[in-house]
Amino acid sequence: MTTPASTDLTGKIALVTGAAQGIGAAAAVALAAFGADLAICDRQDMSETLAAIKACGRRGESEVLDVRDGPSVADWSKKIASQYSRVDILVNNAGGGFYSSFLDTNAKGQQALVDENFSSVTHFVREFTSLMPAGSTIINVTSIEASRAAPGFGIYAAMKAAVESLTKTLALELAPQGIRVNALALDAIPTPGDESLGDAATQGAREAYDRKIPLGWGNIDDASGPIIFLASDLSRFVTGTILHVDGGSHAASGWSRRDDGTYSP
Repeated sequence: MTTPASTDLTGKIALVTGAAQGIGAAAAVALAAFGADLAICDRQDMSETLAAIKACGRRGESEVLDVRDGPSVADWSKKIASQYSRVDILVNNAGGGFYSSFLDTNAKGQQALVDENFSSVTHFVREFTSLMPAGSTIINVTSIEASRAAPGFGIYAAMKAAVESLTKTLALELAPQGIRVNALALDAIPTPGDESLGDAATQGAREAYDRKIPLGWGNIDDASGPIIFLASDLSRFVTGTILHVDGGSHAASGWSRRDDGTYSP
């Protein structure tokens, strides 16, 4: 029976990557507010996120970590095993990119995009799944760019598409262990880390993109709500799903909203 208790995460251990700011920080604090204890990592200072977690009355452990570095992730998994003994919720949020056409992206830049957006996910799944009991959940944060052309972000988008494909495969492979795996495909949620990217892609005219988002621009809390859904028993029969959290931009598929509320192609 579905009740308000279905959202209660008390006693759960959640791990969030890229939790210093933006969506990762919002997700970590939301998980704490619903009762989970947290393990968070980032390359940047996480003191504000930790303080917010502890203000919820929950435990928080942090690690300055480069998610692209497989051995470092493996070392942290051992530390988490000693601190918490298990992980119930894994949120692979860390990622990022830069604006560049494919032909202008050199091999080093390409590898950085692969490692940050795809290999990082494989590192965490490989190292932490052994700590996840039946009933656990993995949530991979991707992008609307995984399902459409992305001029200037080609490799980034290809890696997000790879994560979505891997999400579906992992959902099947981990189902016998009772682990659910889903992904969030985000769009139109501004974060501190993507302001310059948005300006580059729209040539500074970001207000024009508003017409392509039926609900208008969102905020980081619009991402943390669906993360709570996928982390809780509300979604206990949901796995292998890509949930679009984008204000309707994926459904719009290029249609732009006129001033009178109708749309033009």
